[in-house]
Order: sequence, then C-alpha cells, then structure tokens
Amino acid sequence: MENYRNATEVQMSQMVQPCHTNYRGELSIGQLLKWIDTAACLSAERHAGCSCVTASVDDIYFEHTISVGQVVNIKAKVNRAFNSSMEIKLKPFIPQTEEEKTEYSIAAERRRMRLAHTDTIKDLSTNSPVQFELENRECTSVVPAKETRVESVELILPPHANHQGNTFGGQIMAWMENVATIAASRLCHAHPTLKTIEMFHFRGPSQVGDRLLFKAIVNNAFKYSMEVGVCVEAYRHEMEVNRRHINSAFMTFVVLNEEGQPRTLPVLKPEPGDGQRRFKEASARQKIRLDRKYVISCKHTEVPLSVPWDQSNKVYLSYNNVTALKTLVAKANWVLASERDKVKMYTLEEDKFLSIRIEMTICIDAMRAFLLLSDLRRRPEWDKHYASSELVQHVDKDDMIYHVISRTMSEEKKVQDFVILVSRRKPCSRGDPYVVAFRSVTLPTHPAKPEYTRGETLCSGFCIWQETEELAKISYYHQATSGVLTYITTNIAGLSSSFHSTFQDCEQFLQKNKDSIAIEPEIL
Repeated sequence: MENYRNATEVQMSQMVQPCHTNYRGELSIGQLLKWIDTAACLSAERHAGCSCVTASVDDIYFEHTISVGQVVNIKAKVNRAFNSSMEIKLKPFIPQTEEEKTEYSIAAERRRMRLAHTDTIKDLSTNSPVQFELENRECTSVVPAKETRVESVELILPPHANHQGNTFGGQIMAWMENVATIAASRLCHAHPTLKTIEMFHFRGPSQVGDRLLFKAIVNNAFKYSMEVGVCVEAYRHEMEVNRRHINSAFMTFVVLNEEGQPRTLPVLKPEPGDGQRRFKEASARQKIRLDRKYVISCKHTEVPLSVPWDQSNKVYLSYNNVTALKTLVAKANWVLASERDKVKMYTLEEDKFLSIRIEMTICIDAMRAFLLLSDLRRRPEWDKHYASSELVQHVDKDDMIYHVISRTMSEEKKVQDFVILVSRRKPCSRGDPYVVAFRSVTLPTHPAKPEYTRGETLCSGFCIWQETEELAKISYYHQATSGVLTYITTNIAGLSSSFHSTFQDCEQFLQKNKDSIAIEPEIL
C-alpha cells in the first residue's frame, strides 16, 4: 500500500485573482463553489466512467476568508458509491486504506442523516409560535420580509454548461449565492457575510437555452444572523406556465462590524401564510445548527461529556455516536495487551486517551449477536457490572435511550448511574460490520440524583463481523474517561480477570440465547 493512490482522487490548485473576489478583496463564495463542484465532478466521472452531474451538496461551513494572491488547494475523491436514484448502476467503490474504510463507512451515516433531515425540521417547526419569537427580540427596528424579496433571471449559455449541454452545478450555486447576498443586504443595509449553506439538492437538470429564475427572501432574522431562502426555477419560454423546480437552499449570513464581530440585526416581520411557515422552519434549522455546534465543540477531556438529547439534535447525535465508534475502530497502532482462552485485549494510547478493544470469535450468526447485544435491557444477564438497565425512550427502530444503574462504586462511595444512547446499524454492504454504539446523553426526565454518582461514557460499543457462515467476530471498544480509567488500567496491568470473565459470560449468554432470536434473511 506504500505507493497506493486512490484512482478517483483529484487535486486542484487555484490562485485567487482580483476577478475572483468580492468588494473586500476576498475570494467570492460563488467562485469557491464553482471550483469545489468542478473537482467533485471530475472525481465522480473517474469512478463512473461517464459524465456526471451534481445531485446534492451537504451543508457547508465557511470558517476563514481567502484573499487575493493566496492559493486554494482542493482535493476530491469518491468515498462511497450508492445505487439508489441513479440512472446508471455504479460499480461499487472498494476502500483500500484505513482512512478510506472509515470514510466509506461514515458516508452511509451522512446519507442517513440527509434522509431524516426533512422530518426533523417538520417536527420542530410544528410547535414554534411566530409571535413568541417576535416578542422576545429586543430591537426597535422591524423590516417586513417582502422588502427583502429579490428575483433575478439568468440565460444559460454554452460557457455555463458541460459538453452534454447540462448546466454546471457550481454555476447555479454561484448565482444562488449572489441573489441571496442581495436579499440579505436589503435587511441590514450593509454588506453581509455568508457563513453557512444548508444542503443544495438538485431536483432536475437545466440546459443551454433555458432561463433560470432565482427567487430569494429573508426567512428569519435572529439577533446576530439571518437565514435567506433561495429557489431556482427553469423555463424555456416566457409563456411557459409549468416551470421546473431546479434547486433550493438556505444560506446563513452575518454582518460584521469594523472589529470583525457580528452586528445586531433588525427584526424580520414575516408575511402571513407561507411566510410564517418559512419563518418557523428557519428557527428549527437554526436550533439544529446550534445543537450541532455544541456537539462538535464539546471537549472530550472535560465534564460533562454527555450532550442534552433533544428533538432538534437527535439525528445528529445518533450520527455522531456511530461515527465516533467507527473512527475509533479504524485507528491504527492497536497493541495486543493480553490473550486468554481466545479472548484478546488490545490497547491504544493517544494524547490523553486510553482505549481498549476486546475481541473474540464465536459460533453464532452475526445478526443474532447484534440483536442480543444491542438490547441493553439484557446486559445485566451477562455483565456483572450492570445492576439494572431500563429502556426509557424508544426513539426509533435504531436508537434507544436507557437508564443504567451499575454496581461500580464512585470515589464518593456511591453507585454510578448512566443515561446511555444506543445507536445500532446493520451493514450497508458485504464486509461491513453490524454496529452497536454507546454514548452518554442528558435527559430532562432522568436528572442526576443524590443517591447516585452520574457516570459518563464518551465512546464505546460493539462491531460484529460475519467471518464464515458459522463464525462471527465480536469486538468491544471503549474509550476511557476519567471515571473508568483506573478500572481499565487495573485490568490491563493483569491485577484483575474482570474483563476476561465478563466476556466469557457474554459468550455463554449469546450461545444460550441465539436460538431464541428470530431473524429474517437479508440481501446485501
């Protein structure tokens, strides 16, 4: 693998010229989107072996500005190939390096999050009163939403399209950014700065000779940011009644003062009907963005590690839970610490973390093991460290929250309890493991109580591979936090046989109960 290079990888370097910049001499976001789209398209075509068009772009966050004279390096490569919604059935992408295997696995989680996003927004916006939000803004300046409305028409010419005549996705995104910026400036009467773009989704192609109608309006204005909605419609002739919906996106802007800090924005008065719906949905999207930011910014070495479980962040927390475990699984430099009766223990030391992996191969169907181990209510049957485990919230078929009371005593001489999110995933393709991921969360219904010491787990769980028709490899991973570090290091030092006996009990539990689990055959 020393000389291996991903055949789909594309690297592009562009020097920022004055023609690429905005009024501040910074690289235009629209131009950057064009370059990103071009690199991604070239990578996709290398894999597909035919012409490709952009179908969607995940959320984009802009952290820093880029100035004239600087060089932008863009790298694109295929992480995974899916077949749904594709006119051509793509050949599977086979990851080679550990990094590619991690990206391949996590790509499925991002796709899952995209598919659930619409339902999350709908749930949140249902109970979001417009009047309450308006009354809680301390600002005397009010701008009617209709004053921010912008419409623009672009004629698609040959330079805007590929050799098949389809408009470049990056060109459409650049035009969308331009019209959104104009709408934002009408609210603040200043030059706005784009901070985030929420997923572009292309609903259909447009060709040379089409007219594209861009519609933009400020959906909601918060204290320091505003959301602009942009919609794109295509038509061939002015008299066409049924215009084609090409794309839509939501862009978040801020207005910076001379010190580079966000300015307070005017209150937006939404239009009745559809305007109020957009107003409430913008509030829901802002809540999701803030919750995501909170999850990402949590320092793994600080307490509390658990994140509040909420309707707005449930999809992202589930994604974060599974992704953290898959990332831990893919790490290199695991060291075999001990082996006893076919139960192997590996350790991984990095920075302030100590992680363990306990591995065994047993005669069981992987899916049966997956179903038994993902039901935390049954954990006390084989793990003597669990006194009880109660299912307190059945989120959906793949995510459950449990309240666990352990037998482990804290430094305060109290029993520890945990509130744990269990996220489980079946394989997306052959060779993928079954995944059962654990992490602590906070539930208002289950606050910390004085008789317990609230414990926390950052990242742990099972990965289960079907090795042969009869054998499955089961690996348990745990990233140690301060609360369990002493217990883990004691086991590693060989002063206790706790780990070994626990996983022997786990094997006996699986063998005893494997025939009680009914499973349906799966086609991968």
